[in-house]
Amino acid sequence: MLNMNAQPKQHTDANYLVVGLGLTGFSVALYLMSLGYRCRVQDTRDVPPYFHALRTEFPSADIVKHPLNAELIDWADVLVVSPGVSIAQPEIVQAIDLGKSVIGDIELFAQATVGKPVLVITGSNGKSTVTTLLGRMIAADNKSVGVGGNLGVPALDLLQESVDYFVLELSSYQLETTQSLKPVAATVLNLSEDHLDRYDSYADYIQVKLHIYQNAKVCISNQDDETTRHDSSDILFGLTVNGTAEFGLVVNDSGTWLAHKGEHWVNVNQLKVFGRHNWANCLAAMALASTLDISRQAIIKAMIEFKGIPHRSEWIAEINGVEWINDTKATNVGAALASIEGRDRPIILIAGGQSKNADMGVLYQAIKQQVKLVLLMGVDADRIEQAWHGAAPIERVDNMANAIILANQRALNGDCVLLAPACASFDMYPNFEARGDDFANHVRQLQHD
Repeated sequence: MLNMNAQPKQHTDANYLVVGLGLTGFSVALYLMSLGYRCRVQDTRDVPPYFHALRTEFPSADIVKHPLNAELIDWADVLVVSPGVSIAQPEIVQAIDLGKSVIGDIELFAQATVGKPVLVITGSNGKSTVTTLLGRMIAADNKSVGVGGNLGVPALDLLQESVDYFVLELSSYQLETTQSLKPVAATVLNLSEDHLDRYDSYADYIQVKLHIYQNAKVCISNQDDETTRHDSSDILFGLTVNGTAEFGLVVNDSGTWLAHKGEHWVNVNQLKVFGRHNWANCLAAMALASTLDISRQAIIKAMIEFKGIPHRSEWIAEINGVEWINDTKATNVGAALASIEGRDRPIILIAGGQSKNADMGVLYQAIKQQVKLVLLMGVDADRIEQAWHGAAPIERVDNMANAIILANQRALNGDCVLLAPACASFDMYPNFEARGDDFANHVRQLQHD
């Protein structure tokens, strides 16, 4: 469900209720209070993560620590809902029915950046990589760029500096509450089952993702994934060899090339990131950069120098001929599939967590073909083991430390131990980064034992 009550502009005489005081809610509260707007903050937690930080900046901040109720909704003209809060919950639906404006931080950002060049990226997988790489391409051409959104820096924090371009990674949750954004270019990289605990169906999830194309000047989609298409005017990228996508692969006697309209730009052997999924990420970033006044030289330079991002197919160590890879950001089946298929070694796979009701059977064939052992943990381990039964040997582990010990015992020279959980981390960790850090720390400990 997309919210259609977004205000066309900000009003100094409106009452703003910030729902949720995590990182995004904190950035929203700081932004609104800095402008002198009337603002209250609501969070159900006894000590919200950014409670003390907000009180430090604004000692008199009105922070309400109880569930959203009729009194708060009645007071508010605008509810600014954090991405972690579902707009399908009854209280939010009630606010929408009462004609309240229900928006998110990206809508506030859009209202504040009218006329400024913004590029936006979404998709089930690879969006952080493409967002980061596109930012590097722009910077390599000596132009200033603000990179953030669902990745790293909250979008509103980017407004503190004057930049030539904004590049935003957007989640489906952020797109639900955004109406005014008019990007220079927008892309849906790919789509696979994810967040089905927040949506009634996969079709609803797709609809929300495609909302990113609304008002975009240029739409860029994946030729290899029909669900990402907007219309026939899209610029296409894709991995079909010698295909018709404007940005695609060319294979000849000199190797495999990332190309634009058949013209060689970068040989894949020059890249520091591995796997066909990363070739697709590079092609998508090339397509986005092509909509700007960015030189080909800068685009190529950024791709060749790019080493990936932490927690996304991150090389941690090679110990006794065994490669250890941290892909904790593979939090859904599509990302895990790309991670597994991107390896050219026998795999010991560490997986599990909160599966978000996704169809884990999607990974069955890839596991059968490339994985020699699955080490499974987390709250949905029973469900996942049932889906993968027969694809590869599966052993259960209680925690990451035991997973690393067992993987080290079973791995042989030439193997890859891959953390690609296919699940969210919240059953065991505060976020996927903490899970990846735990993996990396235990692996590095092996080097010192």
